[in-house]
Amino acid sequence: MTTEPDPTTFADLGLRPELLAALDALGYEEPTPIQREAIGPMLAGQDVLGQAATGTGKTAAFALPLLHRLPPDRGRSGPFALVLVPTRELCMQVSEALHRYGKQIGARVLPIYGGQPIGRQLRELERGVDVVVATPGRAVDHLARGTMDLSGVAVVVLDEADEMLDMGFAEDHETILSGTPQGRQTLLFSATMPARINGIARRHLRDPVRIQVERDLPASGAPPLVRQTAYVVGRAHKAAALGRILDVESPTAAIVFCRTREQVDELTETMNGRGYRAEALHGGMNQEQRDRVMGRVRAATADLLVATDVAARGLDVEHLTHVVNYEVPSAPESYVHRIGRVGRAGREGVAITLAEPREHRMLKTIERVTGQRIKVEKVPTTADLQARRLELTRAALHEILLEDHLDDYRVVVETLSDDFDVMQVALAAVKLAHQAGGGTSGDDDIPEAALPRADRVEPAGTRPHREGGAPAGRKSRQPAAGRTRLYLALGRRDGVRPQDVVGAIAGETPLSGRDIGSIEITETFTLVEVPEEQASVVVDALNATRVKGRKPKARRDRDAPRR
Repeated sequence: MTTEPDPTTFADLGLRPELLAALDALGYEEPTPIQREAIGPMLAGQDVLGQAATGTGKTAAFALPLLHRLPPDRGRSGPFALVLVPTRELCMQVSEALHRYGKQIGARVLPIYGGQPIGRQLRELERGVDVVVATPGRAVDHLARGTMDLSGVAVVVLDEADEMLDMGFAEDHETILSGTPQGRQTLLFSATMPARINGIARRHLRDPVRIQVERDLPASGAPPLVRQTAYVVGRAHKAAALGRILDVESPTAAIVFCRTREQVDELTETMNGRGYRAEALHGGMNQEQRDRVMGRVRAATADLLVATDVAARGLDVEHLTHVVNYEVPSAPESYVHRIGRVGRAGREGVAITLAEPREHRMLKTIERVTGQRIKVEKVPTTADLQARRLELTRAALHEILLEDHLDDYRVVVETLSDDFDVMQVALAAVKLAHQAGGGTSGDDDIPEAALPRADRVEPAGTRPHREGGAPAGRKSRQPAAGRTRLYLALGRRDGVRPQDVVGAIAGETPLSGRDIGSIEITETFTLVEVPEEQASVVVDALNATRVKGRKPKARRDRDAPRR
């Protein structure tokens, strides 16, 4: 018995000639692993559950078979296919890709997202479309208005499904899928596969073909395309450390992820003060402001984008070389999504994480979950920075010497050589060029942060507890002066960690991590100290959000005295 070799070209996959011509015009030579494995089952009408990181080519993996299956007579108003994506930016990217691939077959693609005039969407839906690419919220709006008919949909694609669940679109998914035919083909793609994704697959996919594709490596045994590095830095020195690291790395373009809007604005101002062309991006900005920022980033007139996770979801910057986590992400899945933005198309990318000493253990968790090592290095010293700048000066001079257009300057060297040695003249020229490129620095070295010997949170693991107070059998320690203790009905059994509590408070209130006192996590509940004057604000904010996917039911601890 002989087995057929794996297909190595798009023609081997059986795609229609118009699509092959479009791919050839775009310069696509051979399919990526996710495309090789997914396109065949999709063309056969099978449901697919695919796990693939950003940058592996999954958009074309579902777009090409979807376009291949478009019926020849498409005069009806209802769409043939529906693609759901988490963000406006990804909606536009997927729509543009579908339009490029399907241009020769006249595919009518309509992006539907918030912030766009709904009148245009209504007109296009009335004329008839083949593929709708939509964010869940706007798709539900159209269903409620009765302006989008999904009764004829043959294919539904859930792209970046884990991101959509993280953003709270689970109910919207159910509403939208319930409006599509039972016999449809369903394709689900996700960078990670948490239990909730498997739950959706069980409810909505029929005997799916499961595909898992890791990011391509350059060759067997070669290092991954994303170089992952962490620096342990004290909070007070983070901004200075980031500047020093970026000075040494010299990124073409970088995204720096921050936890809060306030932190984004502060860090953007700081980095601009250091000479970087930095732009801020967060949920407090309107769509027009966001579009202007992304226009400058994509046009390379800004080289540093400082953003929150939510604001940066779905962004794709072609020339991006570096991703920076200003804090350790609270979940390994977030880390995977962030670093997936670099190391594409065979280019090496760099992922940098700034970890405070107390966050060091979270790095180990990320390593364990991702199966990849994150190398911990020391923050570059002033000597390292000086050496790097000298190297850049040397490289610049080397390029000038290769160009050999130097005759106009010969008279300067000849005149000076009458009084000085030629080597001295060359050294003076190098010094001038070095200083012109910002070669001097008065920065002090950044203190090395010591790693903690153990977590500072009391485990209180095996003793019985009573709700709303300290563990039974132990006298509760009183809060520090000016602080009060809050009770959260979530504990270790819910997966809660100190960074989750700090992140929730710092992200939803005016407080920063420095304002938060001791945190005690037990099996069933958590106690956290906050400033007395902000206690009510924190309680209200926590009860309006979720921690680890659950309502915390926050209140003042009964054992904490009121002042």
